[in-house]
Amino acid sequence: MRQRLSHHVNGQRLWDRLMLLANYGARADGGVDRPALSDVEAEARAQLIGWGRELGLQPFTDPIANLFLRLEGSRPDLSPVLIGSHIDSQPTGGKFDGAFGVLAALEVIEAIRASGEQPLRSIEVVAWTNEEGSRFAPGMSGSEAFAGVKPLETLLAVTDAAGCTVREAAERVLARDVDVPQRPFGWRPAAFVEAHIEQAPLLERAGVPIGVVTGIQGTRRYRVRVRGEAAHAGTTLRAERKDALMAAVRMIRAIDAVASDPADVMLTVGMMRLTPNAPSVVPEEAYFSIDLRHVDDAVVDRIDAEIRRIVADECGPCSATLDQIAHAPSLDFAPQIRAAITTAAEAAELPAMPIYSAAGHDARQLHYICPTGMIFIPCRGGISHNPAEWAEPDHVTAGARVLADVTMALASQGDEGAGRA
Repeated sequence: MRQRLSHHVNGQRLWDRLMLLANYGARADGGVDRPALSDVEAEARAQLIGWGRELGLQPFTDPIANLFLRLEGSRPDLSPVLIGSHIDSQPTGGKFDGAFGVLAALEVIEAIRASGEQPLRSIEVVAWTNEEGSRFAPGMSGSEAFAGVKPLETLLAVTDAAGCTVREAAERVLARDVDVPQRPFGWRPAAFVEAHIEQAPLLERAGVPIGVVTGIQGTRRYRVRVRGEAAHAGTTLRAERKDALMAAVRMIRAIDAVASDPADVMLTVGMMRLTPNAPSVVPEEAYFSIDLRHVDDAVVDRIDAEIRRIVADECGPCSATLDQIAHAPSLDFAPQIRAAITTAAEAAELPAMPIYSAAGHDARQLHYICPTGMIFIPCRGGISHNPAEWAEPDHVTAGARVLADVTMALASQGDEGAGRA
């Protein structure tokens, strides 16, 4: 009987690559700071291309600098199976978020090479551009451009805090690529599977190494700008002030109150900037973020209406503008991909459980154009976006083993079975 591809997965090689990739943007506290489209991400990208070329993979990119490493199938005319994630990080990120999915995908190619088999469909390892959105907000620019969720020109015009556009940063990264041809958008994969750490504690608490992700909860993200008037802190009466910060505080307090029902609403104000940000000056401007998430779209929509009302009502003598920068409804992943992940975990004798993703991922965007699914592995304490982020080596290997068998099953299907395992 033919041996399953998962038996050829080398967990130690995968772990070593994870630790090596973490050197690109390494922080003194053990974390990773690898901003999207930065010089350090370009160096990590070159490392991926080097590993891919050692395996005989053909690298490709596109106008927003997504990176693809292609293993040719016996029927290259068929649409390929995509597997991967992203390699950019939060400023205080860890070693596993995104990177695990990309390197697990590369290990799948290693396993195929070791097996001596050639899949029917081509398989492409992908590293999507700007998933995190920490430098260029919102995130998932690369997968949104690829899937046609937003116009390319809109995504390329986004700027970072220093005024650099995605276009400018992507051009610098693309200029550093050596012999990497650029492909246009407009093609659709047969399927996409993304492996990722859970970024929550449910798998760890259950003692289960594999999560079969059923879907992703809905989200809305905003930026609020409150404009007041700078004034002397010691001579301007409070009744005469146009204090932008106090107006922002009133807004945030009221939004927090309306987002308390139901109790599982996720509301975060994670960024605030003040102008002039001086101890003895009444703030002239307050600029802050709102991140709203819940599995029920009706709940998100109701709170959205309240947020808009509160920003208008609580600005007092100041003025305020609200800009919604992202809106993504809740979604369910393709049943056939979920079934394939469950089957692969059972065959590998790895306990698995269905699990919903509270965090957003590039798989959200691919869901709109092809059958898509995700494989979760536990992370210690559910901690992520933090230098303390950690995944056990055995779980890393387990996730790669399941990904390998799922990928080979999907890549063995012809047109009549594309996306079905």
